[in-house]
Amino acid sequence: MKIQLTRLDQAFHMQASNEAGNTVLTDGSEKIGGTGKGMRPMEMLIASLGSCSAIDVIMFLKKFKQPLEHIELEIDAERDPDSVPSLFTKVNIHYRLKGELDPNRAEKAVSLSVDKYCSVSRILEKTAEISWSFEIVD
Repeated sequence: MKIQLTRLDQAFHMQASNEAGNTVLTDGSEKIGGTGKGMRPMEMLIASLGSCSAIDVIMFLKKFKQPLEHIELEIDAERDPDSVPSLFTKVNIHYRLKGELDPNRAEKAVSLSVDKYCSVSRILEKTAEISWSFEIVD
């Protein structure tokens, strides 16, 4: 895996590119002189957690032959404001799943992702308490 980072201004605005040419914009917080033109690094980490877990859940529900129509995640994360570095201490992921899903299968898919298979979750659990919930919506 190779990522290239290119600075776009004289502050902290950058573009990250992968080997396939996909890009993501990042920036520092306005508090340190950033311009708000991209996600901050710790936001990217939480977005990565959500993306990693969503991929797992989609794959597990497909394996369980569950007709998932749509998935959304809402993630609330807290950091320790009094330490440097300011690591995550609590993360809650709420999954909104749409489809004619068996609740037991949906719960199993989410549990397998967060508690066992998601690589980002495995990294974050070293400093943060990770909790999750889900709902099946119409």
